[in-house]
Amino acid sequence: MELQERKKKILQAVIRNYLETGEPVGSRTIAKDSDLKLSSATIRNEMQDLEEMGLLTSPHTSAGRIPTDQGYRVYVDDMLQSERQEVRKMQNVLIQKQDHLETLLQQVSKMLASNTEYASMVSAPAIRKNKIKFIQLSQIDLKTILAVIVIEGNIVRNKMIHVEQPLDAKTVLQLNLLLNNSLCGLAVEEIDLKLITQIKLQAGVHSGIVSNVIDAAAEAIVPDKEPRIYTSGAPNIFKYPELSGDNAGRLISDFEEKQALTSIVRESLQDNTKDGQNAIQVYIGDQMPESMKDCSAVTATYDLGDGMKGTIGVIGPKRMDYDKVFSVLKNIMEQLDTLYRKE
Repeated sequence: MELQERKKKILQAVIRNYLETGEPVGSRTIAKDSDLKLSSATIRNEMQDLEEMGLLTSPHTSAGRIPTDQGYRVYVDDMLQSERQEVRKMQNVLIQKQDHLETLLQQVSKMLASNTEYASMVSAPAIRKNKIKFIQLSQIDLKTILAVIVIEGNIVRNKMIHVEQPLDAKTVLQLNLLLNNSLCGLAVEEIDLKLITQIKLQAGVHSGIVSNVIDAAAEAIVPDKEPRIYTSGAPNIFKYPELSGDNAGRLISDFEEKQALTSIVRESLQDNTKDGQNAIQVYIGDQMPESMKDCSAVTATYDLGDGMKGTIGVIGPKRMDYDKVFSVLKNIMEQLDTLYRKE
């Protein structure tokens, strides 16, 4: 059954109110508690139409309305359609996977905040025991070469290398072959002094370029001292009065400086390691960093394989909609897993 947009919103408002209170819902309640910005008389007329359509009914002559079975069906079908649209939207974002995982995680953070209406955080995966997948040297100008190093998990690092003399296309190709044949498939601990010396000898007068590339590769696959954390939706938490008081400035600061978020990420990864699985973790009140005692955090660990794990999480008031947050986190984890396990 197709409904006009206004009727649809009024039906949704009636059903949501009835689900919360269990009491028949009147037009004045909808006018007061919803953001429809319609008069009580207008809402009353629309509710009368919905009753004539069999979507609402009056249990008593003078009482408000309650949904019929058909009304529930229209409400649920519309909700399921919205959920499917969100899933498709999420899949489209994740399918647009570029080599830059960081870009993907930033998109996931924004999507997570949008879907939950809370603040979100996504940490880049901890990179341990990862191997070099590909190296590409490209001439930018006469004095500059761009080295692109791709490691397992499609983590990409770029480094600009200054050269004294311009290189011709043949030399760049030979250096690419040398570096890829010598380094691809190796972890950082396997790149020893003997191998570096051997590669430099083969590079001849271009050994300085090789040194720069090897340094960049080593930096790319050595774990970061602090996890990189992408955040989104921080203003969402100030919709809740208990979080918008004197401590609001401190909360914003924590989201900008990310020290408190780092402690949550580390604890989440540790807890999942103890559990032996990538379970959802919930931290409430006193389990949170000092400045976030009035908040809750729901986190999950995503696993890209090869020991690469990171955290996705939602931060909001202690009265957050946990069911919805659990559902969104599980969905994103499944999408990430499907996307990366195919490789």
